[in-house]
Amino acid sequence: MGEDSEVRDADWYGEDLSGQEHEGVRFTGVDLSEATGEGAVFTDCTFADCKLNGVRFTDAAFLNCTFTGCSFFQAEFTGCKLVGSRFERCTFDLMSVDGGDWSFVVLPGADLTRATLAGTRLREADLTGLRAAGGMLRGLDLSAAELAGADLSGADLRGSDLSALDPRDARLAGAVIDVAQAVVLVTSIGLDVRPDAPQ
Repeated sequence: MGEDSEVRDADWYGEDLSGQEHEGVRFTGVDLSEATGEGAVFTDCTFADCKLNGVRFTDAAFLNCTFTGCSFFQAEFTGCKLVGSRFERCTFDLMSVDGGDWSFVVLPGADLTRATLAGTRLREADLTGLRAAGGMLRGLDLSAAELAGADLSGADLRGSDLSALDPRDARLAGAVIDVAQAVVLVTSIGLDVRPDAPQ
C-alpha cells in the first residue's frame, strides 16, 4: 500500500495480514477484530477509532505508529515491536503481550489493570500516570521509563526492572515484588542496605 493513503471504515474482520507492509497509512474506523498477522509491518501509520479486539499478531512491527480511540480487548501480541508508538484514549481490557520490544512507547494514563505483559522491553517508555492496579507486569525491562504517578498497587511486578521507579511518586501498596526488587526500591529512597553485623 502506498505512502500517505487512507483506509476508512473497512471491514478487515478475521483477515490474515501476515507479511503485509504498510507505511504512512491512516486507518480510520477500521474493524480489525480477530485479524492475525505474522511478520506484518506497519510504519508511521495512524489508527483512529479502530477495533483491534481479539487480534493475534506474532513477530509483527508497529513502528512509530499512533493509536487513538482504539480497542484492544483480548488482543494478543507475541514477540512484536511497537517501538516509538503512541496510544491515546485506547482500552486494553484482557490484552496480552508476550515478549517483544515496546521501547519509547507513549502510554500516559493507560489503564492496564486487566492486561498481562510479560518479558517485554519498555525502555524509556512514557508510562506517566499508568493505571495498573492488580495488573500482571512481570519480567519487564522498564529501565529509564517514566513512571511518575503510576498506580501499581496490587500489581505483580516480579522480575521487572524497577530502577527507574521512585516509590515516593507511585502507588505500590500490595504490589508483589521479589527480594532483588525490594533492595532496589529501598536503595532508591536513600536507605543503606547492609548484611547483619556479626555478633
